[in-house]
Amino acid sequence: MMQKKKIGVIGAGSFGTALAMVLVGKGHEVRIWGRKRAQLDLMKETRENPHYLPGVRLPEELNMAYTLEEALQDADVALFSVPAQTFRSVFSQAKPFMRPGMITVNVAKGIEKGTLLRLSQVACEIMPEMRYVALSGPSHAEEVARNLPTTVAVAAENEDLAGEVQEIFITDRLRVYRNSDMAGVELGGALKNIIALGAGVSDGLGYGDNAKAALMTRGITEMCRLGTCLGADVETFSGLTGIGDLIVTCTSMHSRNRRCGILIGKGMPPEQATQEIGMVVEGISTAEAAWALAQQHGIEMPITESIYKVIHGEMEARDAVNYLMNRGMKNEMHII
Repeated sequence: MMQKKKIGVIGAGSFGTALAMVLVGKGHEVRIWGRKRAQLDLMKETRENPHYLPGVRLPEELNMAYTLEEALQDADVALFSVPAQTFRSVFSQAKPFMRPGMITVNVAKGIEKGTLLRLSQVACEIMPEMRYVALSGPSHAEEVARNLPTTVAVAAENEDLAGEVQEIFITDRLRVYRNSDMAGVELGGALKNIIALGAGVSDGLGYGDNAKAALMTRGITEMCRLGTCLGADVETFSGLTGIGDLIVTCTSMHSRNRRCGILIGKGMPPEQATQEIGMVVEGISTAEAAWALAQQHGIEMPITESIYKVIHGEMEARDAVNYLMNRGMKNEMHII
């Protein structure tokens, strides 16, 4: 029988809340922290997180923590679910309250702008000696919170550590696999958001299934190119955290990246589209970081380039499609 854990969830957004519910359901002692006290008060009083998961009832056993110290006191696991571009700041603030031997699980999907580091690399800069695990895969919070069947993967350099986290999270509705390719898991989760933006733009322009299928297929090719250049195993991109996450993010209206892309495709400026979504759209920042990495390493990534230029007002969405459709003839299998 698995030993129950004390778990501090850092980030009270949709996915942090959904995973907190899963962990409470397994009998773990869970405390969740968020930046806004008013949000935590509302969650405590109404047992709902209305902005992120409207209509979902929070379990009575889920406790709110008003400080990072309170969330992490005596915790066995620190689960970080904050936007990628704020991860460094929040992790640094949490560090004084993270005890030796604690497991760090991160579910954010992105590449840090400026440094161009994966989030495990950011964490290791701040706290070199730690037990770090990335959790990723096709897992919309709206479905996880409603206990719908979902499958994810956990990546750790240590197989035993990955197995420990696998056991902590796995349920009869959340299946968890292990993966030793940290770079591939993190890059797959980050880069697919760029392609999802493009899929949304295609939908917003009124294009059909053919265009989206092509975009997704050529998108996974770009993900493989950059990923393998950065040390990832190409096979990882064929799994849950690669093509699996790409499919769900490009096709679902739960995807804020796709929804943002739809608005851009319909003519809304990217800044306004992001505000309309009302939550962090990770693909916006990741497009900037990925395009910088592509240029730095001489990697051909025309879809990423186009999305970057549309976001930064250097190209109209319809012109980006024309650019992609009228590139020189190539062999499909070239440099995958």
